[in-house]
Amino acid sequence: MDTQKIANTIHKSLLKSGKTVSTAESCTGGYLSSLLTLLSGSSIYFILGVVSYSNASKEKILKIPSQTLRKYGAVSKEVALLMAKNVSRLANTDFGIGITGIAGPTGATQRKPVGTVYIGLATKNKSNCKKFIFKGNRDSIRKQAALRAISLLKTAL
Repeated sequence: MDTQKIANTIHKSLLKSGKTVSTAESCTGGYLSSLLTLLSGSSIYFILGVVSYSNASKEKILKIPSQTLRKYGAVSKEVALLMAKNVSRLANTDFGIGITGIAGPTGATQRKPVGTVYIGLATKNKSNCKKFIFKGNRDSIRKQAALRAISLLKTAL
């Protein structure tokens, strides 16, 4: 499925549902926000997109506790969930999506290889996080992560 088709599908779903969304992205660097705003009229449902690449911005803007970042690392289920919850709270949206991962080619560890991505999805009542190991180069991993996030949002709608 091409990105235009995916963008069109989620656009229609969000407009029909009347739900709003905000994003907090790290490794995708705004790619998800770009997909969500590809079509005219997206301002009806897309409220806020934050690219918080550094730990300092995660702490200051998204209110991720420094002890959480130290204990689990920026690339973790705990941080992805807090990114999703906190951006949703900040923007007062129905859905918050948090993405953090290692797009490569550097930054990997034994426990977190290149391609490790956590995607958190939060609503006012519940939240969930999924871990993925994507294959490919940096651009491919970023694209796969953003597309998977849209897929998770579509399922939640």
